[in-house]
Amino acid sequence: MSGRNLRVVKISSPKDGPFAPAPSGRPAQLCYIENSQDMKKKLRISIVEYLNTAPLVWGFTDGPLVGKYELSFTMPSQCAEALRRGDADIAIIPSIEYQRIENLVVLPEMAIGAKGEVRSILVVAKKPIEMAKRIALDASSRSSAALVKLLAKEYWKISPEYVEASPDPSEMLKRADAALVIGDPALRVTLKMDALSGKVPSNEQCCQGDPDELPVPGFETIFVYDIAHQWREMTGKPCVLAIWAGRPDVVTPGVVADFQASKQYGLKRFREISEAASIKLDLPPRALERYLTENIHFDLDREYLAGLKLFFEKAAAAGLIPRARPLEFVKPPARAKSAVRRGA
Repeated sequence: MSGRNLRVVKISSPKDGPFAPAPSGRPAQLCYIENSQDMKKKLRISIVEYLNTAPLVWGFTDGPLVGKYELSFTMPSQCAEALRRGDADIAIIPSIEYQRIENLVVLPEMAIGAKGEVRSILVVAKKPIEMAKRIALDASSRSSAALVKLLAKEYWKISPEYVEASPDPSEMLKRADAALVIGDPALRVTLKMDALSGKVPSNEQCCQGDPDELPVPGFETIFVYDIAHQWREMTGKPCVLAIWAGRPDVVTPGVVADFQASKQYGLKRFREISEAASIKLDLPPRALERYLTENIHFDLDREYLAGLKLFFEKAAAAGLIPRARPLEFVKPPARAKSAVRRGA
């Protein structure tokens, strides 16, 4: 190994990912010597930094596939931008971004979806949504923002002004009548609602309580709308929020096999994932486990594909995307060899 090919590279420990406990007393990163030619061979994977993606990537972050790919964690919109710019080879992107980025293929059988309540995509409002004149949209959202716009037009029968904002529900509601909140911040609102009401949120709820325990600090009364549930009520179909996509020249059947194996590894470890996330998010582990097992769907089967097709068609008709082109999938690999399956 020639000296000119060596360089010092910083890497995160597998336990330093966004779903793992914060390190105590030890440095968050280690240094090691790597052959730069080997580094160039690693595919770059952009991952959404929310709990609901953890089961899909657990094999990469905490399992037998650790170190095989170069991983980065960010917001949903930035995953799509990384893929668009060429800064990532594969990314889990908001599903609607497939229609906005050319020359992509979809990895089969994997997604982030919901059949009913998703509990991590909410519109919180100061008044009934039918009265909202301005809605603040989480700037990190793409598919969820499109869903809100479709629901507003077709289901709530309103034509509000939309403004982008950082994902802080209290600040958003100071600027607007309603706010779209997604991911872990939305899940936090949901779990506070549960604690106050003693039950799982339904289609719409009004909430009051102790100022320190309010789901949205500063607002004693809010109306909460679960967007996946609202979509189901309007269309009768589930929604697909995010999918794995990449460039056709890098997504080989072997790569797909690794992604599918990572998913299967994660689906067997919901409790482990939830306990790690509980420390990071300061939320109850059993509630997080119920969220992953009861509210999130990780497959991309026929029913979810039908929901995604309808979403694309409605988005195109509303002018949110140029057109609704069909998904192009990578050919699925033969069911066999995988580092995860051998080590599961």
